Amino acid sequence: MKKIELEIVALSHSVTQTHSYAVVLGEVNGLRRLPIVIGGFEAQAIAVALERMQPSRPLTHDLFANFMTTFNIELLEVIIYKLEEGIFFARLVCRHEGEVVEIDSRTSDALAMAVRANCHIYTYENILETAGLYLDQSEPAAGATDDASPKATVSSTAASDADLKNLNLEELNTLLQQVLEQEDYVRAINIRDEINSRKDK
Repeated sequence: MKKIELEIVALSHSVTQTHSYAVVLGEVNGLRRLPIVIGGFEAQAIAVALERMQPSRPLTHDLFANFMTTFNIELLEVIIYKLEEGIFFARLVCRHEGEVVEIDSRTSDALAMAVRANCHIYTYENILETAGLYLDQSEPAAGATDDASPKATVSSTAASDADLKNLNLEELNTLLQQVLEQEDYVRAINIRDEINSRKDK
């Protein structure tokens, strides 16, 4: 199965849902984005690494990265390999003394490690097809910016809290585009899931 490379393009915080964050992965040289809901601790761990901040004491992911470096374990890549009931599954692909080993991981932890190791992030077409969101053609694709280091951005939403189940598919798709323009990916995930649930019926 062909791997599709992704990169972290943003961290999004939803004002409408307390403590809800999404890490947004963009398809390299493509127009699709893959938002994944994560916890506040993991969002902080990713933001710290993206912004190259140096905490006074190592965070858990920093400790693990230091452990791997000390014992000559190289993180080669992260693969988001499965999506099941809305939950993403990931693996750390590591090399130690010439042997390649895959380690199961929560996706949020895998991404926090990938940023620290500066390694590639991949997924598969079926996952992007199921959970990805298409960018408007006028928006820059991931990898199309001159800024070499992605920035952790916090965004809010102007979308209403209308009950999604009372909207028809056309209204949902319109709302999804509005929410994407506001970069509230947490809300976009909920709308995407509602649209997909109707397609499955």
